Parts: sequence; C-alpha cells; structure tokens
Amino acid sequence: MEALEKIWHYRLVTLANGGEVTIGQVILAVLLVVLGFLLAKLVQRLIGAQMRKAQANPDVIQTIQRVAFYAILILVFITALGSLNIPISALAFVSGAVAIGVGFGAQNIINNFISSWILMSEKPVRIGDFVEVDEHKGTVESIGNRSTRIKRVDGVHLLIPNSQMLERIVVNWTLVDLDIRTTVRVGVSYGSPVRRVEELIREAVDTQPEILKDMHRLVIFEDFGDNALIFDTYFWCKAGGEKDLRAIRSEIRFRISELFEQEGIVIAYPQRDVHLDTLKPLEIRMHREDSSPQLQPVEGGPDSNA
Repeated sequence: MEALEKIWHYRLVTLANGGEVTIGQVILAVLLVVLGFLLAKLVQRLIGAQMRKAQANPDVIQTIQRVAFYAILILVFITALGSLNIPISALAFVSGAVAIGVGFGAQNIINNFISSWILMSEKPVRIGDFVEVDEHKGTVESIGNRSTRIKRVDGVHLLIPNSQMLERIVVNWTLVDLDIRTTVRVGVSYGSPVRRVEELIREAVDTQPEILKDMHRLVIFEDFGDNALIFDTYFWCKAGGEKDLRAIRSEIRFRISELFEQEGIVIAYPQRDVHLDTLKPLEIRMHREDSSPQLQPVEGGPDSNA
C-alpha cells in the first residue's frame, strides 16, 4: 500500500504557481473526461427521446442535443484542468499555437463544422426536406458535424460535405411549403370535339384530392401537331417530392383515359401514309418453304393470273 501511495503521489510536473501535478491527479482527470464524455452522450440521448415524445421538430432536437453535448464537454474539460491545478490562463499561448496549426492543417474539417452550425441555425435545409443537389434527389436524414446525409430516391445514401450544401446550388422542394406547379400533356386525334376535350381534362384534374382547388387551373390547346391535337393542362398540387408528383400525374392520366374512352375520343398516336411512285406495276414474288413450284412474277392488269 505504501508503494501504491507513493506512486499515486509521485510528482510529474511542478507548475510556475507552485502547484504540483501527480500521477493520481492525471488518472483522476482522465477518468473525469471519460465519464464526462459518457455523461454527455447519455444526456444527448435522453434529450432526444423526450423531445421526440413531445413531437418536436427534428432540426430543433438535433440542435439542442448538439449544444448540450458540447456544453457538458467544455464543463468537464474545465473541471479536469482544475483538478490538475492548471489555470485556464496558462493555456492561452498553447491554445493559440494549436489554433494556428489546426487552422492550416484542418481547414476543410473546420469549414464543414462551422457550416453545420450555419445549416442548423439558418435552416436552408432541414431534416425531412426533399432536396436536389446536382443530379441527385433525395430526403435529408441528418446534418452532422462534417457532412449531411441524404437518402436518394433509389435508397442509396449520400454524404455531402456541409460546406458544399452552402456553396453549391441546392434545390429544396419543401423549404416553404409543398405547393408545386406541374403539367400533363395529351394528344387527341384530328376531328375530336376540342371544347369537350378541354372539359374532360379539367374534370380529370379536379377529381384529384391533391390538387389545390383555390389555385388557377389552366387547359391550353397547345398546337396542331403532326399526328394529334396537343393539349396541356397546368395545375398546382401538394407533393412532398418527385415520387408524389409523378404519382399525381399518373392518376390524372388514368382518369383522362377513362373519360376519353367513355366519350369515344381517341388518344392519337403517330401515323404515316406511304405513297409509292412507280412507272410500272409492281412485281410480286411469293416463296414457299416446301418443294412447291415457285410462283412467277406477275404484272398487274385485268388479265393477270395470281
């Protein structure tokens, strides 16, 4: 016991203010930091669980969790320094040198870390938003210290650095509301009653529950096409992303097809008339796979044999 006590009180460093740092103090400081880190994680989880029960906004939950975590770590660090008899002012020079070194060596990490706090405070992108970054589209799942995690529409997860979420063009489909304007195009055959076509298209749009009835809905007779009379309908609807928007357009097309079928209106398809300009009747040859004699060329005329 005396040997352990001697090791425990063994002096490692003598400070300028006359204080001493022993092995026991160092061990206690390390244990304090470890326990403080575990406590910070526990508090972070408890705060998240309680706020989720209260159905708080996910962005608010993540912000409060992060503030509580780092606040506890700072208090634990200051307490650990106090247990070692090291005043905070003594770290001013060291912290300045470390800050310069970190600034040069970890610019991207610091940039992404600061960007994460900007994203959480300004909220240009929030958890649950449907966003489009370059050619990628998906839902924001979390905003971490270094990167933002996005679940793409095909289920693939993307990790985008937070700094790029601020520096690049990000299309947020749900930033303010879910209102989106879209269009559906349909072509009917020539000779169709165009006014009746307009009424049926408008009816197909109005029957969808996602359509915003208080917003203007417009049916345009767009053009006399090569093979059809072209109609476009413009309308506003509530959609939480591209998947919802495609489903709404699909239901409208189903309804248009049903209404046109009831009215006998034909949805046009490409057609081509082929004219053969020849100076003499066509020669026709017919072949059989068996041993039957081959039919000879026949020229058209009233006395020709087939």
